[in-house]
Amino acid sequence: MQIAKRYDLRIKPEKGFYKTAFSLMLPIVLQNLISHMLGLSDTLMVGMLGENELAAMTVANTPFFILTLMTFGIQSGACVLVAQYYGKGDHDSINRVLGMGIYAGLIFTSIVTAVIAIFPEAVMRLMTNNMALVPIGARYARIIGFAYVLGAISAIYLAVQRSMERAKLGAWILGGSALLNIFLNWVLIFGKFGMPALGMEGAAIATVFSRACEVAAVVIFAIRDKKFRVKPSLVLRPGKVIFSDFVRYALPVMINETCWSLGISLYTVIMGYMQGSTAILAASTLTSNVERVVNVVLFAAGNATAVLVGKSIGEGGEERAYINAMALNKMGLFIGFINTALLLLIRFVFAEPIIYPLMNMSSDAVEISNFMLMVLALTAPVRGLNLINVVGVFRGGGDVKTSLALDIMPMYVFCLPLAALCSLVFKFGVVPMFLFKCSDEVIKFFFCIRHVASGKWIRNVTR
Repeated sequence: MQIAKRYDLRIKPEKGFYKTAFSLMLPIVLQNLISHMLGLSDTLMVGMLGENELAAMTVANTPFFILTLMTFGIQSGACVLVAQYYGKGDHDSINRVLGMGIYAGLIFTSIVTAVIAIFPEAVMRLMTNNMALVPIGARYARIIGFAYVLGAISAIYLAVQRSMERAKLGAWILGGSALLNIFLNWVLIFGKFGMPALGMEGAAIATVFSRACEVAAVVIFAIRDKKFRVKPSLVLRPGKVIFSDFVRYALPVMINETCWSLGISLYTVIMGYMQGSTAILAASTLTSNVERVVNVVLFAAGNATAVLVGKSIGEGGEERAYINAMALNKMGLFIGFINTALLLLIRFVFAEPIIYPLMNMSSDAVEISNFMLMVLALTAPVRGLNLINVVGVFRGGGDVKTSLALDIMPMYVFCLPLAALCSLVFKFGVVPMFLFKCSDEVIKFFFCIRHVASGKWIRNVTR
């Protein structure tokens, strides 16, 4: 098949394509919105305890952020295979991929959680030299890790369901879990209904209990589901063929997400060693959570893109996959500009009169937050296109190695070393550090456009 090598957002998809895309995106948007609102509620409630507690939570969550993205990498890698096997109607192979994903998720989350539970203060001291934050964060880190072990099971199963165009299940289960978590946060952090006020430890306990309920809901649904029957014999014994495919296609995605999250975490470590680290970390925590909430539609579009592109290739419609990719690029650019408007609205209308006073943020933290929100707003359109292509088009098309290179190379070769040099050696402060942190999106943008136009990302990965 000869594919036209041009980047043209005027290419029109087949009739009804956008309706299909939005119907797949909407449950993912609701799921992500509720999940990110949970993160924002954690930030707001812990922020009410004080700036030290907020900064300590940021540091304590740094290794778990890596673990979260590692689990997301396992999900995304599994979805590369599931979406295309779904297009072929091969449910046995999907069961085997599900098994591989759960094995991988449990192994990595259990190892990291065990290390942090046994040596929480040692891990905290690796993250920051601010000794005031170490004991506060260690108490939180010792508990919260078990939530990630439980969450790996539900996350992999729901990702497999999403790759079969059943995203509503995740919206219901994760949405319910998040709402329960928010309620328990309020009860256990502040001591409501006769419960003791446990502070940050209360937030950790609430999360672990909510994840346990989430896994129970997934197990009950899996037993009763008639459209996709889980076959324990295939899940527990995926087989050498699927293991080989999983290593070939899922492992690069897992490495991708692990290295990317490690890089982002190293920025947090840099902030933890900078002068005025408490204010910088508090500002970074707030702006990161605000950005995640704003980006819910964009991440949903990325996930939907991977499913739609992968399914088209699995069905043998390679040319249709290319046309759909162009349509989804246009959608990503549009969402990016919407996100710019939302971030500017938050920055100039809601932040100073409402958000900052609620969290008792210092004047330094407020100034840094304002700067970070402006940079995030200005880079939102290129971030939109990059996410659609790296997470959606290239991974859904089976080209996981290009996604890996685009996510990792600009960060580790250029942005992260210069950010560390400016902040830790020359002491230039947070402004150049954060500018370098965000500049990888600009570098990535030009390579993404060229590669998606080439059509070389279209690869059928099924057997």
